[in-house]
Amino acid sequence: MHVPQRAHTTTPPPDYGVRRRMDPNLTVLGGVKIKGWTWSKKFLVVSHVLQDDSAGGTVSPKITRTCPAPQVEPLDKPPLGSKYVVKKARENDNMTNLTQFAQEAVNQLRNLLTEMESKEHVPSRPAKEHVSFAVSVLEDVINEENKRKGKEEDDLSEVDASAVPEEVRDWLASTFTRKMGVRRDGEKPKFKSIVNALRAGMFVERMFRRMSGLQGLQYPAALIPHLKGIDEWTVDMFALNEAAGGSALKYVTYELLNRYDLVSKFKIPVTNLINFLDKIEAGYSVHDNPYHNLIHGADITQTCHYFMLQTGLMNWLTDLEIFAVLIAACCHDVEHTGTTNNFHINTQSELALLYNDKSVLENHHVSFLFRVMRENPECNILSSLSRDDFQEFRQLVVDMILATDMSFHFSQLKAMKTAVTQPEPIEKTKALSLILHTADISHPAKQWSVHYRWTMLVIEEFFRQGDREAELGLPYSPLCDRHTLVIPDSQIGFINFIVSPSMDVCSSMLNRIVEPINNPPEPNSEPTATNSAAAQHPWTSLVLQNKETWKQKSQEEAERKRLAQEAERVAQTAIKASGDTTPVAAAAIPTDQESSTPDRGQ
Repeated sequence: MHVPQRAHTTTPPPDYGVRRRMDPNLTVLGGVKIKGWTWSKKFLVVSHVLQDDSAGGTVSPKITRTCPAPQVEPLDKPPLGSKYVVKKARENDNMTNLTQFAQEAVNQLRNLLTEMESKEHVPSRPAKEHVSFAVSVLEDVINEENKRKGKEEDDLSEVDASAVPEEVRDWLASTFTRKMGVRRDGEKPKFKSIVNALRAGMFVERMFRRMSGLQGLQYPAALIPHLKGIDEWTVDMFALNEAAGGSALKYVTYELLNRYDLVSKFKIPVTNLINFLDKIEAGYSVHDNPYHNLIHGADITQTCHYFMLQTGLMNWLTDLEIFAVLIAACCHDVEHTGTTNNFHINTQSELALLYNDKSVLENHHVSFLFRVMRENPECNILSSLSRDDFQEFRQLVVDMILATDMSFHFSQLKAMKTAVTQPEPIEKTKALSLILHTADISHPAKQWSVHYRWTMLVIEEFFRQGDREAELGLPYSPLCDRHTLVIPDSQIGFINFIVSPSMDVCSSMLNRIVEPINNPPEPNSEPTATNSAAAQHPWTSLVLQNKETWKQKSQEEAERKRLAQEAERVAQTAIKASGDTTPVAAAAIPTDQESSTPDRGQ
């Protein structure tokens, strides 16, 4: 049974590059039977009617897809004042002498001013051409300046240090920047807060297919209700994993590849796909990590699916790019050791020596992915790709997984924040890399029950690393000392300085990409402001709620500490008054951290 296709390109039917039967009443588009198309000035409208191969009847729902009509090329000889003149002139000049165009704009404006001073009436058309040309040049100058200012740099040097606990600052500095040197006394890392961006709330029709039509991988009955909600933001991957018998990653990835009809499009042998997913799940389970395990892999894969489906981003991507996103998300942390890159570097591990201290774990994840397919032909899911498609797929996956290295966080956000302000299209590789990176740190933007569980698991993984560092005689890495860490404070800093800015920039990027696709402007229409109230994503409110909850817990933790200190002071006073020199410990007051931290053997 086939699944609905999305609008692939912005070109008319003859240029789709897919299988067709030129019948006025019935057409086959990408293997899906559709009933004709309507070509108008604004849209190509394609009505999909799914065919159930087993029953021979029509399957609901009927889904209509739209894509913008092709752009009309500008005239060969446009008016003097059009932006096209500036664009073509700069292309011919290889964009090396913007100063000449700026000078020409100044000359035209001066001539216009002279005419206005000497004549009572100035012809409107030449005046408009002069002004339009000058505006175009000035816009180019501004864009060039913005690009210059947007060069990648760490922002950690500009945050108000008093707002962040010292241990959190150290962790941010060591994890999210390339700088690993020792901080000088009195020097406190800072960074800029990212501006609030418009959040897009564009939705596309969901794709469904009947669960009974699955072939190759049999789904447990308890899993099917969970998979029906896989298009939502608030999926509980822990519950799904339990229903899947501990194989959430296999079932989620298999389901999504079929929902996008990628198994059929790329002729992936089902047996190979199942073997491949089994190998990847085994890789995630090697080190028995509390956090970086197959549940995390499934969670990030589903989150990337949400970004593509529910925002309309999928209509901007090719099938191969969607395929690459899902596989990169599935494998982005495979064979994670449960320790950080800095730990590998400091201990001179085999992986650190192999990858020369550069994105140690990320290089290992992507290497493992492709080695599995090369060394195990029965696991090769790319055997039907052409050489060009394979190279494109591999490059996309490599770039996306390497971009999950947290030390690139600030430079990645800085570059994208600049890109969304530029007139040029956003590069797909950078956009998809940010999607995966944002998904990778998105659990603070999920519902509290899920976020809190993920938090305690990742903290336990940090503590285990700290225990190993203590055994090796190494100093504790930030957040890795189970005896001193205040969990609420660490999470407030993580949300304020990492998660919220990432979600804002990602929202801005998605809005910039999908707005022209989901809501093409009318011909000759004036641009209008986005309705920010209608552009709210589900994570917007959830991340704020979670931060407020952590603030409350932080206050409770501070009060517990105060009471404990007061009890100890009273006990010491009583000892001195009685003359008993035997030290008496004050009664311990359990903290939220002690009662919530998972057992180390979990």
